[in-house]
Amino acid sequence: ADEPDIYLRVGEPENIISPVYQIDEEEILIVTHRESLIQNLSLEEAQNLFAQGNPSAQVWVYSPDADVQIMFDQLVMKGRSVTSSARVAFSAQNMSDLLNAESSAVGILPRHWRAGNVREVFSVGTVPVLAITNEEPRGAVAELLACLQSY
Repeated sequence: ADEPDIYLRVGEPENIISPVYQIDEEEILIVTHRESLIQNLSLEEAQNLFAQGNPSAQVWVYSPDADVQIMFDQLVMKGRSVTSSARVAFSAQNMSDLLNAESSAVGILPRHWRAGNVREVFSVGTVPVLAITNEEPRGAVAELLACLQSY
């Protein structure tokens, strides 16, 4: 729908002007294929990998306006730009598939999407999963939000 009653978001938006309800939390990870040469990273190593690239790894990111990418940029990159050689995944499922298929791949993945033959090498952090509405929820929307918050 062009105007959904509830919009889901990973992480807090910069400007909150609508009613917002936390319904969960999500840990954001840097993940590699099991055969990758990339091992456990420090924050500085993660910044350098995503800013400069690495000859033995193909860096994968999301579009700059994707929720997970925004949180990654805030928590890891802290104002630094991602390398121009990074490739762009169009969804968490696409990122998961790529990380499982390509032995040199390294990318960003919400923990709930971690599957298959991948290894986490850095925890970016845990962020809220938010349900955002355009107006104070009523009726079925309010009931759905109450249900989502009870998990």
